[in-house]
Amino acid sequence: MAAPEDVAGLTELMYEYIVDFYKNPGPPVEKVHHLIQTLFDNQQGKQFVLEDNGQLVGFATLYFTFSTMKADKIAVMNDLYVKEAYRNSELESQLYLTCKNYCTEQGFANMTWITSVNNKRAQAFFKEMNAVQGKDWVHFSLY
Repeated sequence: MAAPEDVAGLTELMYEYIVDFYKNPGPPVEKVHHLIQTLFDNQQGKQFVLEDNGQLVGFATLYFTFSTMKADKIAVMNDLYVKEAYRNSELESQLYLTCKNYCTEQGFANMTWITSVNNKRAQAFFKEMNAVQGKDWVHFSLY
């Protein structure tokens, strides 16, 4: 689980993920730090970090919400990001499984997530991890 001493490395990874990987504008650093602190302080979600030789090389973020269909709490894995050298590695699998196991241990009805239609590598990874691709819902966004 991410800890206060991970803020600098986590911030760097989050910008790499947001700006470099997904080509989105970077939010102000104050907002990123506020988000990280919110996840440290509240029960609205958790962040997990992946380390290799003391360096942060990946992170995953779970947000907690509810499902009307299941009448139960669920976790949304909003992010799972690892540096390129760690993709398709045992460490990446461990990060995913940490999230999955956390959800199981905490009694969530399920863990759900989306990925870009263009991110074929991530789609292949999730299929390899025995995830089931949704077929019944179409994702919409205002932005």
